[in-house]
Amino acid sequence: MVRSITVTSVVDAVVNDLKRLVLDKELPPGTALTENDVAERYDVARATAKAAIERLVSDKVLDRSNYKTARVVMLGPNDVRDIYNSRIYLESEVLRRLAKLRRYPAESRAANEEIRSMWSQGVWDITEPDMRFHTSLVAYLKSPRTKRMYQSLAFEVRLCMSQLQGTQRLSPEIIIAEHARLLDFIEQGDGAGASALLDEHLSRARELLAGSLGGVSGPEAFVSSSALVAD
Repeated sequence: MVRSITVTSVVDAVVNDLKRLVLDKELPPGTALTENDVAERYDVARATAKAAIERLVSDKVLDRSNYKTARVVMLGPNDVRDIYNSRIYLESEVLRRLAKLRRYPAESRAANEEIRSMWSQGVWDITEPDMRFHTSLVAYLKSPRTKRMYQSLAFEVRLCMSQLQGTQRLSPEIIIAEHARLLDFIEQGDGAGASALLDEHLSRARELLAGSLGGVSGPEAFVSSSALVAD
């Protein structure tokens, strides 16, 4: 008996493109997405469309409760706070360990320089290089499990950042200065300083985003950057 299988590469391609559409807001939060929609959009079999939707639900790109139609996830203030607090817990430990090594990847410095270049050209949506800065630090530990844990948050983090950046609420000047200071702390072996600045860095973004999604921004949103003061 011949078994029916779905070609994984096709599912991956569909999943990746739908994620891009969500991040680009071509599929806004709350948009319904059925197997038929996906099958017609990409001219693929229903089995492939179903597998793609299941992956997207698993990756928290889509929300499907009680077997209802899957919809693009709608993040609220509490979701944002939980996502960003999870980042703080994980990334703080990463920075402490990198500070013990007094080393960081060249990719992190390059990503920050890309942000600087984009800002000088008047580009405010710096989600991609901003995320690359942080993921490169996590990857530098060369811990597959830590990397997987961080990747499990990756899309939600990108979705949060895409909703905030480009609105001129989160200053690239602050991001650039704080990234550079984080690398300085690592190079100096100051894990406590790096951890404290990371908390400031991500807490500001967390509260600005929570406010933009209908919540009330906490005081962290309005704290002056210690990295700019230090300069």
